[in-house]
Amino acid sequence: MANPTSRQTLIDYCKRRLGEPVIEINIDYDQEQDRVDEALQYWQEFHSDATFRTYIAQQVGDSDVSREYVNVPTDVLYVTKMYNVNSNFGGSTNMFSVKYQMMLNDIANMQHFAGDMAYYEQLNQYLSLLDMKLNGTPQVTYSRHENRLYIHGDFADKDIKSGDYIVYEAYKTTPTTNTDVWNDIWLKEYTTALFKHQWGSNLIKFEGMQMPGGVTLNGRQLFDDALQDITRLQERIRMDYETPANFFVG
Repeated sequence: MANPTSRQTLIDYCKRRLGEPVIEINIDYDQEQDRVDEALQYWQEFHSDATFRTYIAQQVGDSDVSREYVNVPTDVLYVTKMYNVNSNFGGSTNMFSVKYQMMLNDIANMQHFAGDMAYYEQLNQYLSLLDMKLNGTPQVTYSRHENRLYIHGDFADKDIKSGDYIVYEAYKTTPTTNTDVWNDIWLKEYTTALFKHQWGSNLIKFEGMQMPGGVTLNGRQLFDDALQDITRLQERIRMDYETPANFFVG
């Protein structure tokens, strides 16, 4: 069996599963394309293999500051958090930062902490706590259909200026240029079910019509069977393949 490696080979695979070329699958070309797009959209929305976590660094321009949002790449599905890269506690290269002053005074010197890494770790955790309490985490809202990342407060307070860099954690869709995408077992089954559903929908209008040779079309049976398959597969992706919700303490 040839594994699908592209949109067209996936279409051919699904039609073979439904009986082609032994029987004719009565689906229009545009209907095929629509059902593949529908299957891909559902797969990207819920399947853990359809997205991957990444970190994006982006420079802020004058237009971003004036409109108080930044444009993000079109393949970003979600933005989960933004990192404070201008913290006075985080880095040791800023001479006004707390950590720099600690290093300057040999507080964080490794010779001083030789054999006492526990205290050094506690000190770093304390700095992180100070950073969280005094600087906080930037609050953002991501508008997925506009591909805009709104950063609350920072633009208005002039904390982010033109030329600064922002870093945010995001989830991107797995590109379909990766040929393994088209061979995903759930995607193949779901696309086949959508084809079957479309086929049954096309034949319902000819329900009970007798064809030459005494064959009677039964589009309603195809339609109902496909609907059961679609429901089963949608439940399966949510139960078996969806990324678990992040754990957090309120």
